[in-house]
Amino acid sequence: IAASIMCKKLASGADAIVLDVKTGDGAFMKTLDDSFALAKEMVEIGTEMNRETIAIISDMDEPLGSAVGNSLEVIEAIEALKGRGPKDFMTLCQTLGAYMLVSSKIASDYEDGLKRINEALESGKALEKFKEFVGAQSGCSEIIVLPKAKMSLEIKAIQDGFIQSIDSRIVGESAVLLGAGREKKSDTIDYGAGIILYKKTGDIVNMGDTIAVLYAESEDNLKNAEKLFNISYIIDEEKPITKPLIYKTIK
Repeated sequence: IAASIMCKKLASGADAIVLDVKTGDGAFMKTLDDSFALAKEMVEIGTEMNRETIAIISDMDEPLGSAVGNSLEVIEAIEALKGRGPKDFMTLCQTLGAYMLVSSKIASDYEDGLKRINEALESGKALEKFKEFVGAQSGCSEIIVLPKAKMSLEIKAIQDGFIQSIDSRIVGESAVLLGAGREKKSDTIDYGAGIILYKKTGDIVNMGDTIAVLYAESEDNLKNAEKLFNISYIIDEEKPITKPLIYKTIK
């Protein structure tokens, strides 16, 4: 795995590499020890090839951000470039961005890098850079029209309490049933399908509160995904122990 990932980064000619290594139920590496071992191996490979390499080990026990699905995730990314993304998504992007600036010798240290990232968000430069990317690929940078699913279904909390956990794997499989991903290579992706999570781990809910909304082109897709998605959330009376978003930085 380390060789597969790093050969692409090195072959592209990057002088500095910042890796986001996931850990948890929704990640390839389920345990922190395995994630640490993979991150350490990749950093060693990069360093031996004279590349400035840093790895961040971040949590994937629940989906990152609120959006799951192609068009929905692009919308969330654009909101993040305006400084209005979900807290966990913004924190991870700001952290990775700050370390990238340090690795690129643009920022003097992590705090300087984080300051520069926040300034780019607040000034609108981050969004302007995105528009530049779109324009460079012959897209319209001022009017971005994204696919939107015809149908939606609200998922309600079945009891009062706290969100104990959200199974990332089940959420991902639910998105596939909605049409947002493929079960096999020949499947067609519905770019407007997906899920918006309105409640995350640790949030308090009352019975009947909307915890998520499913989007799809057909009622059958919604019903099939609903059955599976309903078991992704666990609600309990006690507030769960808060897990860190970022576990470790390896240099």
